[in-house]
Amino acid sequence: MTSADVARESGVSRTTVSYVLNDTAGVTISADTRQRVRDAADRLGYSPSAAARALRSGRSDLVLCVLPNWPVGPVLDTVLDELTRELAERQLSVLVHHGRGARPLAELWRAVTPRAVVGFTEFGAQDADAMRRAGIPVLSTSLDDDPRAVFAVPQTRVGQLQAEHLADAGHVRLGWAGPAEPRLADFAERRLAGVRAECAWRGMAPPVVQEVDLDVRSATDAVRTWHTAGVTAVAAYNDEVALAVLAGARARGLAVPDDLAVIGVDDVHAGRLSDPPLTTVAQDARVQARSIATAVVAALDDLPRPDPEPGDVLRVVVRRST
Repeated sequence: MTSADVARESGVSRTTVSYVLNDTAGVTISADTRQRVRDAADRLGYSPSAAARALRSGRSDLVLCVLPNWPVGPVLDTVLDELTRELAERQLSVLVHHGRGARPLAELWRAVTPRAVVGFTEFGAQDADAMRRAGIPVLSTSLDDDPRAVFAVPQTRVGQLQAEHLADAGHVRLGWAGPAEPRLADFAERRLAGVRAECAWRGMAPPVVQEVDLDVRSATDAVRTWHTAGVTAVAAYNDEVALAVLAGARARGLAVPDDLAVIGVDDVHAGRLSDPPLTTVAQDARVQARSIATAVVAALDDLPRPDPEPGDVLRVVVRRST
């Protein structure tokens, strides 16, 4: 069905149909005519073409979010879900692109003509310049303290909070449980650097680093190494790795937290149900999403970038595993 079919069905011009169905401002059309056009469109199953709107305006209603080749964990999943909800109130939709494969990013943004592009890491200068020349606002988040980013969760701070909590509880020999997934290296290296920095600042030995896969055998081997080295507390890359460490401690006959304290990151629901419940560093994904959405809207309205929301997006949630 086309707008011409709706025009014939309702007895008005195609221009009138376009004005009514696109809610064009500044046009005087009677309420009866508007209702007649909408009723005809409903009967015929017609809706305005998003592609046609994009052709007319030169832009779609999409905000393109570009992710590096990361696994999508619970925090990122929540950020994207909340961002979608926030932008829907602005009649914008979110399109998520995972940076996998060799296809150039330019092919994607030229095909979908987004209203704005959000990178979850910084874009290359060539890509960013090309998008800006095309009139597309380009925003990025960061894993570090970066004043150019619309939002940043410094991952070194995550590791520092873990080590700070364990050291304040009296532990002087720490272990670090890193992920086996190589695509998490950007996060893992920064979190480990934070643990090392806090240990150095306190005059403690560097953490004993072990890679822990998400199975009992790998975790048991890591716990054996830590126990031999005199480690009494472990900072894990995230809650999934921390839960594996709990399983490894049980397999070795160690009590948590009496023999080995464990802290994770992300505050996943499974960590609240583990035995013992898992201490963790929680990230406020909703604050992240609101900050990104606010920055997108400001860019579309050609307004100055808003200041980030006050308060720390990270907090330690203490449970019995420490």
